[in-house]
Amino acid sequence: MVKNDNPRKTTTDSVPTEGKTVGDVKPKKIMTEPLPQILDEIEESIRLANEAARDARKAAEEARQAGEKAANEAARVAAEAISEVEKTAKEALELARLLNLAITEAAAGVEKKLTGKA
Repeated sequence: MVKNDNPRKTTTDSVPTEGKTVGDVKPKKIMTEPLPQILDEIEESIRLANEAARDARKAAEEARQAGEKAANEAARVAAEAISEVEKTAKEALELARLLNLAITEAAAGVEKKLTGKA
C-alpha cells in the first residue's frame, strides 16, 4: 500500500473498489459526467417511473372492472339457476299434490269396493 503523508492528497492506488484491484480503480460516474447530464438521467428515470406507475394504475383499474363484470355475470347466472330450481320445485310440489289427491281418491275407491259401500 502507498503511504500518504498529505491528508488532503489521495492516491487512487490505495483505494480499491468493488471487484477492482489496487491500481485498477475506475472513477465513479458522478465524478466523470457533467451534473446536467446526471440530472437529465435522473429526470428521465423519474418520468419512466411515473409512466410505469400510471400503467400499473390503469391495469389495476381494468382488473377491478373485469372482476366486477365477472361478479355481476356470476350473480346473473346464479339468479337464473335459482329461478329455474324454484320453477322446477314448484312444478314438483304441484305434481306431488296432484299425486296425493289421486292416491287418496284411489284409496277411497278401493275402500268402498272392499267394504261394499259402492
